[in-house]
Amino acid sequence: MAKHLYDLNLADIAPDNRNANKGTERGAGMLEHSLRTYGAGRSILLDKNNRVIAGNKTLEQAAQIGLDDVMVVDSDGTKLVAVRRTDVDLDTPAGRELAIADNRTSEVGLEWDTSALEALQQDGVDLGQFWFDNELASLLQSTADTFTSTDVEPPVPEGKYSEQFGVIVICDDEAHQQAVYDELSAAGHKCRVVVT
Repeated sequence: MAKHLYDLNLADIAPDNRNANKGTERGAGMLEHSLRTYGAGRSILLDKNNRVIAGNKTLEQAAQIGLDDVMVVDSDGTKLVAVRRTDVDLDTPAGRELAIADNRTSEVGLEWDTSALEALQQDGVDLGQFWFDNELASLLQSTADTFTSTDVEPPVPEGKYSEQFGVIVICDDEAHQQAVYDELSAAGHKCRVVVT
């Protein structure tokens, strides 16, 4: 056993109050299903004060299903920490499903909170190391272009009206909407996300 190993209760861990991932309803459901079906796989990352650096959504879902015991391994970042599941063999359906669940749940559960990103950027966090300039500009601009509609048109600045033509694409879900938006934007089309 590792010499810096101890247990905590989930209640002793504080989530990141400035987490830039809003998460998605579908992602939360997939994460809950994964934890219930396969158990805990990947670890979460804590700071020295037991606040979550990575794994806020996992913490939330673990609390929802009563997975309250936390095994903590202290590290200064100079060694890779591996979690070994003694009950799982990768070359079984359960092992392969856990591998896919780990990646797919992360993919589906990610929705950037652009206001949180902008605030972090103002506090000196270098977002440029995670996004190319055009990607970051597009991400932050997409929020400005988003409006909620219940048969209400976005406001038109006075004196700047010009007739616009558009096409509405009905998407299956949030991931499909993001894929369509990215594809059309990459093709040079001006797009706006509309939530109805």
